[in-house]
Amino acid sequence: MAETLLRLQAVMDRVGLKRSKIYALIGEDKFPAPVKIDGAARWPESKVEAWVAERIAESEDARAA
Repeated sequence: MAETLLRLQAVMDRVGLKRSKIYALIGEDKFPAPVKIDGAARWPESKVEAWVAERIAESEDARAA
């Protein structure tokens, strides 16, 4: 199955973060880096969804502790 690639605006909408925060997290290796296609940044949907799922799990673990 083909991977869906997301534009920055779609990533921002899904994770609720602004462009500057996303790129800051990428610089800290805390957010998936984009794939460059003809100079355009695109994020694999599965990696963004996995990142969101990890944040949810961390939040739930913190509440359970």
